[in-house]
Amino acid sequence: MTTLWERSRQVAVQAILDTAVRLFAEQGYEQTTIAQIAREAGISQRSLFRYFGTKEDLVCGDQEALGELLKRTVEQQPAEMSAWDALRAGFEVILTANHPPERALELSRLVFDTPSLHARYIEKRLRWQAELVPVIRARLSNGSGRPAPDTQAKAIVATVFACIDTATELWAGHDGRIDLADLYDQCLAAVRDHG
Repeated sequence: MTTLWERSRQVAVQAILDTAVRLFAEQGYEQTTIAQIAREAGISQRSLFRYFGTKEDLVCGDQEALGELLKRTVEQQPAEMSAWDALRAGFEVILTANHPPERALELSRLVFDTPSLHARYIEKRLRWQAELVPVIRARLSNGSGRPAPDTQAKAIVATVFACIDTATELWAGHDGRIDLADLYDQCLAAVRDHG
């Protein structure tokens, strides 16, 4: 059960995010300032920074928390599940944890259409990948006591991230009319079946 404070915080975050996304869509990400967002949302810049640490966080969300959720979800999958399926399960959880589909679509367009945001997005994703490699190495060893090679774990993690990013870019390019999970499965099948 959420407290009144938590509900108030969620309402404030949503109002700030709504304002930011509208301004980004109207005038572009680079042209929109934190001062404009705060003014239009009816709060001070200082208050805005209590909710969002950086301007990028308005679009990309709390990447550290999402990365931790992804890692924890992959770790919690049954031992007999393949590394590929465990990673897919992790991504399914974070896709629904961050934003509703309509908002995710708006934000995905911003990320893929704004070079500075896309660079920041990739930078944060590389951190997620590094944190997942030991988890996937352990899963690949399958209780044998011998860790799987780094190359295998890194290749699997990098492939999954490339497929997620490709699927998301295609999904945004098609205005969300194609199922994102289906696009991911198609991307992964293209790599695994024809590599």
